[in-house]
Amino acid sequence: MDFSLFVMWTGFLMASFSVIGNDVIQTLGTFMSSNEKRPWWVLYIFAGTILTATLIYSWVVNNGDVSYLRLIGDPPEYSLENPKYPLPDPFAWYYLLPPLVLLFITRWGIPVSTSFLILTFFKPAGLEDMVIKSVIGYAVAFGAAIIVYMIISRVLEKKFIENPISTRQRQIWTFLQWCSTGFLWTQWLAQDFANIYVYLPRQLGGTSLIISLIILLTMLAFIFYVKGGAIQKIVKSKTNTSDIRSATIIDLIYGIVLFFFKEVNNIPMSTTWVFIGLLAGREIAVRWRLDKKLTMIEIKGVLMDLGKVTFGLVVSIALVFFIRWITV
Repeated sequence: MDFSLFVMWTGFLMASFSVIGNDVIQTLGTFMSSNEKRPWWVLYIFAGTILTATLIYSWVVNNGDVSYLRLIGDPPEYSLENPKYPLPDPFAWYYLLPPLVLLFITRWGIPVSTSFLILTFFKPAGLEDMVIKSVIGYAVAFGAAIIVYMIISRVLEKKFIENPISTRQRQIWTFLQWCSTGFLWTQWLAQDFANIYVYLPRQLGGTSLIISLIILLTMLAFIFYVKGGAIQKIVKSKTNTSDIRSATIIDLIYGIVLFFFKEVNNIPMSTTWVFIGLLAGREIAVRWRLDKKLTMIEIKGVLMDLGKVTFGLVVSIALVFFIRWITV
């Protein structure tokens, strides 16, 4: 096998495991927490079916591109022949560094941004646009969560916490949650496919599509089997996220924010920053409405989560400079 081809598929394999292990919990974490009593394979079939449909849809509609034009860019400036993120030719060994670093960071439970860590490696000049869009995404999610939960916390969250869900209510909320999770999952995939498929040709053939899909579904099965891994602890640490009613509302808000930014432009962004902003705004609003005060515990938690994603940004920039240094 050609060494460049080996690096390409090894990079894809590592990126798949890294991105799914780190980022999927942002999208499916509340879904997994509130459905812990269900067999893992039932949840997996649901998520895997949506992943397959979302991937194939972009492949068909965008003439072999599965990144929803995140890697291609907006025409007429960019095209399949002249993509915004061109495939390296040849692939050098150091392109394996981003997913390798991400694998180690994920094991520590740090929710770093895979967009910054991986895509910046392929095009350092795109970092500024990604940072701006991601920071705005954090602010929008943070603000939206505060506004929404300031309004509903007293009425709904307090009721959710004090009144266990009944059997009939659970049936209704289960349907609503699976709908909101499905919507969120499609929006997240449309953003984050770029972080994985940046290692493969911008126009995939049928064989490559099937092989890559099998790899993604295998990685996803593992994540469901281990119930999310270390990153899931961040989701569970927030107030009442395991309640299916609260989880439904979180997923819906997150999905709407991602949909908004997906429609704005095709610039890749960090869904991690949006997710952390959403949980931070929700936690502040819920604690304020229920307790009439904020303690240093809540404030420290928000700052720590923000610090973790900022750490991911710093690591990605440091890696870019490291590569430039070793390749000069």
